[in-house]
Amino acid sequence: MTATAAHPHTESDADAPYALSHLDSLESEAVHIFREVAGEFEKPVILFSGGKDSIVMLHLALKAFAPAPVPFALLHVDTGHNFPEVIDYRDRTVAAHGLRLHVASVQEYIDAGKLKERPDGTRNPLQTVPLTEAIQQHRFDAVFGGGRRDEEKARAKERVFSLRDEFSQWDPRRQRPELWQLYNGRHAPGEHVRVFPLSNWTELDVWQYIAREGIELPEIYFAHEREVFARSGMWLTAGDWGGPKDGETVEKRLVRYRTVGDMSCTGAVDSDAGTLDAVIAEIAVSRLTERGATRADDKLSEAAMEDRKREGYF
Repeated sequence: MTATAAHPHTESDADAPYALSHLDSLESEAVHIFREVAGEFEKPVILFSGGKDSIVMLHLALKAFAPAPVPFALLHVDTGHNFPEVIDYRDRTVAAHGLRLHVASVQEYIDAGKLKERPDGTRNPLQTVPLTEAIQQHRFDAVFGGGRRDEEKARAKERVFSLRDEFSQWDPRRQRPELWQLYNGRHAPGEHVRVFPLSNWTELDVWQYIAREGIELPEIYFAHEREVFARSGMWLTAGDWGGPKDGETVEKRLVRYRTVGDMSCTGAVDSDAGTLDAVIAEIAVSRLTERGATRADDKLSEAAMEDRKREGYF
């Protein structure tokens, strides 16, 4: 029987013959965003750190333009305190796909006297200047980031296309409506747009997509024995960045990382999840966001992330 306005189909979306799955819908939206940027902007770039969100973002970009190569370069703001496993993964991925990688080094800025080390040894907040200057130097007019709205309150305010002024600063009052997946990339000379293809994804979506697509990740995301010490309710990895301090005892624990950033502010979680299925099951019952549970820089204040975003951070 043919469906009409008076007699619509009653089967669920999941049973409809041509309905997309939840992950297919998210993938389709992200692929559309990549292609939209390619059509609207002159010199986009993808932020790529070797973390899971940037890995998924690159995977989507490869899909969006296959069989052609990705028409964008990659940019990594290297704090100098990154996990070695993640940097190794970054370099292997760049080589495997023949990609162009620009590296903005926080250490070089410190050596040149343009930035000063913080007393707590954390370099995450120091990324803003190298990032914004790299954008200006290379004249990138669209910058893809892996931020998701479920991560943190300030990121929940972002649009998919987020306009930044000539100083790379974010003003929430300049956010534009995005009805029906119509994106406005208009910007004045010197301004650029931050683009978030994973905005509507959750941490669980990311992991389920990784499992479905068979995407390789750095082993740091799975349970492994690691020498860590406790600080501010988190397990931090010992290193020459400034930890541990006197009175902080290093011990070997079975841990994994939910998110990956600067070693000085990214904590591990106790976990025996050594497979994708186990990680997905663990995340499904978690009541803490990954950043809220494991990122010390987001615990500085209620508005810590928003303050950094206004200054030019992602």
